[in-house]
Amino acid sequence: MTPELVDGDLLDQPVSVIVNAWNRNVIPWWLLLPQGVSGAIKRRGGIRPFIEVARHGPIPLGGAVRTGPGRLPFRAILHVAAINLLWRASERSIADSVRNAVALATAAGDDSLAFPVLGAGSGGYPHDAALAVMQRTLAEIDSPVRMRIVRFRVG
Repeated sequence: MTPELVDGDLLDQPVSVIVNAWNRNVIPWWLLLPQGVSGAIKRRGGIRPFIEVARHGPIPLGGAVRTGPGRLPFRAILHVAAINLLWRASERSIADSVRNAVALATAAGDDSLAFPVLGAGSGGYPHDAALAVMQRTLAEIDSPVRMRIVRFRVG
């Protein structure tokens, strides 16, 4: 599958489901300062998705959890654990997060899915390298779900 690459805001994409670049879910969400994709979701979508993800407990590195969208106009949010406990992403954590998010979306019958560039924010992974990992990983996946990678750009 070749994903569409667009510039813009993840929360403005015309898709069924979005991916949140999350963490291992071991620190209570309410202790974390809102930043990046998670911060945008909290500001525009409310806290309900984070209350739901907290109920799942720790997420394996590279794992994914599905929650409701809060006040956002999507079917769901897929929270992926792309960063480790030291707030660092790796090629493997990014690739596994992509695979697990697509598997959840495919199993749920979603028709479209938008990703941010995983690991490139607070995960400290170089943006272009993270994007390349995601594109390679998605190219290896056979799924009917339409994929989009959104490079954050405002304006």
